[in-house]
Amino acid sequence: MSAFLQGRTRRAALMSAMCALAVTGTGLTGCGDEDPNAGTNGVGKLSAEKIQAKTTQAARSADAVHLSGSVVSNGRTYKLDMRLKADGGTGSVTTQDTTFRLLRVDEHLFLKADADFWADEDDKGGEGGEGEDSDADAEAAEKLDGLYVKVPQGDPAYQRFTGFTDKDVLLDGLLTLHGTLATDGHHERSGIRTIRITGDKGSGGTLDVSLEGKPYPLVLARAGGAGTIRLTDWGKDFPLEEPAKNEMVDYGQQLPES
Repeated sequence: MSAFLQGRTRRAALMSAMCALAVTGTGLTGCGDEDPNAGTNGVGKLSAEKIQAKTTQAARSADAVHLSGSVVSNGRTYKLDMRLKADGGTGSVTTQDTTFRLLRVDEHLFLKADADFWADEDDKGGEGGEGEDSDADAEAAEKLDGLYVKVPQGDPAYQRFTGFTDKDVLLDGLLTLHGTLATDGHHERSGIRTIRITGDKGSGGTLDVSLEGKPYPLVLARAGGAGTIRLTDWGKDFPLEEPAKNEMVDYGQQLPES
């Protein structure tokens, strides 16, 4: 009996040591009844409503963020890869088979795309003047290929595209869960511990919030399968400068139609 008890004691001590080693090496809890919020920023102990308020506040106060993923809007899927901060943003937007780059510095918005983006799709050419107009449009589009075009603030395209470069507007539109909020356990995203909150048990979207450092939102799955967004590089600055004169075109008050 004594040998049996000694064996159990040794096994218990070994399991305890292995658990401690795992926690120390990975920063994760999970042995026995240890608190999953130990060593975190503490938001995992809050209600879903308070977690959402904390993460929204953290996102708005951050100087910069890298946003990537897909957004489905009005039946169209947009793939985003944008770096954003208070005075502008830069990155790319892809929809269907078209990719264009956006750059905003303060109030100045620039758009760069290939010739196909600028070509007049409504004018496929034809007889007489229509064919000549089509040739002229194609030639003009070729000249814009790969150049930044300054978007006038009065042009409808300015309002349509500037939202992609506005940190507060984009985050306010994306970081929204619909329905009744609830927490959905502890998870991990790219090696960072998170607490997940959901809207209507997931049908209204899910949001993983960092348990390390500030409670930044890290991954958003939008309601109704309307895309998944990853948010990284919180607070990491990046250069933001207007393109050089030989890299841009300024049409003045109105863009060419496309």
